[in-house]
Amino acid sequence: MRLQQPIWPRFLPSHVVLALARLGPLGRRLPAPGTWGSVAGLLYFTVFFHPLGVIATLLLSAVACYLAVALCGEAEFRLGRKDPGEVILDEFVVMPLCFLGWRALVGPWPAWVVFLTGFALFRFFDILKPLGIRRLQDLPGGWGVVVDDVAAALASCAVMHLAKLGWLHFAP
Repeated sequence: MRLQQPIWPRFLPSHVVLALARLGPLGRRLPAPGTWGSVAGLLYFTVFFHPLGVIATLLLSAVACYLAVALCGEAEFRLGRKDPGEVILDEFVVMPLCFLGWRALVGPWPAWVVFLTGFALFRFFDILKPLGIRRLQDLPGGWGVVVDDVAAALASCAVMHLAKLGWLHFAP
Protein backbone atom coordinates (compact mmCIF):
# COMPACT_ATOMS: atom_id res chain seq x y z
CA MET A 1 0.00 0.00 0.00
CA ARG A 2 1.40 3.38 -0.98
CA LEU A 3 0.55 6.33 1.27
CA GLN A 4 -0.26 9.43 -0.69
CA GLN A 5 -0.41 13.00 0.45
CA PRO A 6 -4.00 14.36 0.27
CA ILE A 7 -4.30 16.90 -2.53
CA TRP A 8 -7.09 19.15 -1.26
CA PRO A 9 -4.78 21.51 0.73
CA ARG A 10 -3.03 22.47 -2.52
CA PHE A 11 -6.03 24.67 -3.27
CA LEU A 12 -5.78 26.62 -0.01
CA PRO A 13 -3.81 29.87 0.20
CA SER A 14 -0.36 29.55 1.76
CA HIS A 15 -1.19 31.83 4.67
CA VAL A 16 -4.11 29.55 5.64
CA VAL A 17 -2.10 26.32 5.36
CA LEU A 18 0.82 27.74 7.34
CA ALA A 19 -1.37 29.35 10.01
CA LEU A 20 -3.17 26.07 10.63
CA ALA A 21 0.00 23.96 10.58
CA ARG A 22 1.73 26.38 12.94
CA LEU A 23 -1.30 26.82 15.21
CA GLY A 24 -1.26 30.52 14.49
CA PRO A 25 1.62 32.28 16.24
CA LEU A 26 2.54 29.36 18.54
CA GLY A 27 4.75 27.59 16.03
CA ARG A 28 6.53 30.65 14.84
CA ARG A 29 6.99 33.05 17.71
CA LEU A 30 7.73 30.92 20.76
CA PRO A 31 10.87 28.96 21.65
CA ALA A 32 10.50 25.15 21.70
CA PRO A 33 7.45 25.19 19.40
CA GLY A 34 6.82 21.43 19.70
CA THR A 35 6.46 21.79 23.45
CA TRP A 36 3.99 24.64 23.02
CA GLY A 37 2.04 22.62 20.47
CA SER A 38 1.86 19.82 23.03
CA VAL A 39 0.69 22.24 25.74
CA ALA A 40 -2.04 23.46 23.37
CA GLY A 41 -2.86 19.78 22.79
CA LEU A 42 -3.41 19.35 26.53
CA LEU A 43 -6.02 22.10 26.38
CA TYR A 44 -7.52 20.45 23.28
CA PHE A 45 -7.78 17.16 25.21
CA THR A 46 -9.28 18.84 28.26
CA VAL A 47 -11.94 20.76 26.34
CA PHE A 48 -12.98 18.22 23.71
CA PHE A 49 -11.85 14.72 24.70
CA HIS A 50 -11.79 14.52 28.50
CA PRO A 51 -15.39 13.30 28.84
CA LEU A 52 -15.22 10.91 25.87
CA GLY A 53 -14.57 7.20 25.90
CA VAL A 54 -11.85 5.33 24.04
CA ILE A 55 -13.83 4.67 20.83
CA ALA A 56 -14.97 8.28 20.42
CA THR A 57 -11.44 9.52 21.13
CA LEU A 58 -9.98 7.15 18.54
CA LEU A 59 -12.54 8.16 15.90
CA LEU A 60 -12.16 11.90 16.43
CA SER A 61 -8.38 11.58 16.62
CA ALA A 62 -8.34 9.68 13.32
CA VAL A 63 -10.17 12.55 11.63
CA ALA A 64 -7.88 15.13 13.26
CA CYS A 65 -4.79 13.14 12.23
CA TYR A 66 -5.98 12.95 8.63
CA LEU A 67 -6.42 16.75 8.59
CA ALA A 68 -2.97 17.14 10.17
CA VAL A 69 -1.39 14.82 7.58
CA ALA A 70 -2.88 16.93 4.81
CA LEU A 71 -2.00 20.32 6.28
CA CYS A 72 1.42 19.44 7.72
CA GLY A 73 2.46 17.78 4.46
CA GLU A 74 1.38 20.81 2.46
CA ALA A 75 3.14 23.17 4.89
CA GLU A 76 6.28 21.05 4.60
CA PHE A 77 6.10 21.39 0.80
CA ARG A 78 5.48 25.15 0.86
CA LEU A 79 8.26 25.78 3.38
CA GLY A 80 10.64 23.54 1.40
CA ARG A 81 11.80 21.66 4.52
CA LYS A 82 11.23 18.16 5.91
CA ASP A 83 9.23 18.23 9.19
CA PRO A 84 9.96 21.88 10.04
CA GLY A 85 9.95 22.60 13.78
CA GLU A 86 7.44 25.42 13.42
CA VAL A 87 4.81 22.98 12.11
CA ILE A 88 3.18 21.85 15.37
CA LEU A 89 -0.32 20.76 14.38
CA ASP A 90 0.95 17.18 14.61
CA GLU A 91 1.82 17.47 18.33
CA PHE A 92 -1.48 19.21 18.98
CA VAL A 93 -3.79 16.61 17.41
CA VAL A 94 -2.18 13.52 18.95
CA MET A 95 -2.23 14.61 22.60
CA PRO A 96 -5.64 12.99 23.31
CA LEU A 97 -4.11 9.63 22.35
CA CYS A 98 -1.75 9.92 25.33
CA PHE A 99 -4.76 9.70 27.60
CA LEU A 100 -6.74 6.81 26.14
CA GLY A 101 -8.43 5.12 29.07
CA TRP A 102 -8.25 8.34 31.11
CA ARG A 103 -10.78 7.18 33.70
CA ALA A 104 -8.73 4.05 34.45
CA LEU A 105 -5.53 6.07 34.79
CA VAL A 106 -6.99 8.59 37.23
CA GLY A 107 -8.09 5.90 39.67
CA PRO A 108 -4.86 5.40 41.63
CA TRP A 109 -3.36 8.86 40.93
CA PRO A 110 -4.67 12.43 40.96
CA ALA A 111 -5.68 13.79 37.56
CA TRP A 112 -2.92 16.42 37.55
CA VAL A 113 -0.26 13.69 37.98
CA VAL A 114 -1.61 11.75 35.01
CA PHE A 115 -1.87 14.96 32.99
CA LEU A 116 1.74 16.00 33.64
CA THR A 117 3.08 12.46 33.28
CA GLY A 118 1.36 12.02 29.91
CA PHE A 119 2.77 15.34 28.73
CA ALA A 120 6.31 14.52 29.92
CA LEU A 121 6.27 11.03 28.44
CA PHE A 122 4.97 12.35 25.13
CA ARG A 123 7.72 14.95 24.93
CA PHE A 124 10.29 12.25 25.81
CA PHE A 125 9.10 9.92 23.03
CA ASP A 126 8.58 12.77 20.56
CA ILE A 127 12.06 14.23 21.03
CA LEU A 128 14.15 11.06 21.41
CA LYS A 129 12.05 8.87 19.09
CA PRO A 130 13.09 5.46 20.51
CA LEU A 131 11.53 2.06 19.72
CA GLY A 132 11.57 2.57 15.96
CA ILE A 133 9.57 5.80 16.14
CA ARG A 134 12.36 7.63 14.27
CA ARG A 135 11.87 5.40 11.21
CA LEU A 136 8.26 6.54 10.91
CA GLN A 137 9.51 10.00 9.94
CA ASP A 138 10.62 8.48 6.64
CA LEU A 139 7.03 8.03 5.51
CA PRO A 140 6.14 10.39 2.65
CA GLY A 141 4.82 13.92 3.17
CA GLY A 142 2.54 14.64 6.07
CA TRP A 143 2.39 10.97 6.98
CA GLY A 144 5.95 11.11 8.26
CA VAL A 145 5.23 14.33 10.13
CA VAL A 146 2.18 12.96 11.96
CA VAL A 147 2.61 9.19 12.34
CA ASP A 148 5.76 9.44 14.47
CA ASP A 149 3.78 11.63 16.88
CA VAL A 150 0.93 9.12 16.91
CA ALA A 151 3.46 6.44 17.89
CA ALA A 152 4.94 8.71 20.59
CA ALA A 153 1.47 9.37 22.02
CA LEU A 154 0.53 5.68 22.03
CA ALA A 155 3.86 4.77 23.65
CA SER A 156 3.18 7.36 26.35
CA CYS A 157 -0.27 5.92 26.93
CA ALA A 158 1.10 2.36 27.12
CA VAL A 159 3.77 3.36 29.65
CA MET A 160 1.18 5.03 31.87
CA HIS A 161 -1.13 2.00 31.77
CA LEU A 162 1.78 -0.35 32.51
CA ALA A 163 2.84 1.88 35.40
CA LYS A 164 -0.71 1.77 36.74
CA LEU A 165 -0.76 -2.03 36.57
CA GLY A 166 2.60 -2.18 38.35
CA TRP A 167 1.38 0.28 40.96
CA LEU A 168 -1.76 -1.72 41.66
CA HIS A 169 0.16 -4.99 41.77
CA PHE A 170 3.09 -3.89 43.93
CA ALA A 171 1.64 -1.05 46.04
CA PRO A 172 1.01 -1.93 49.68
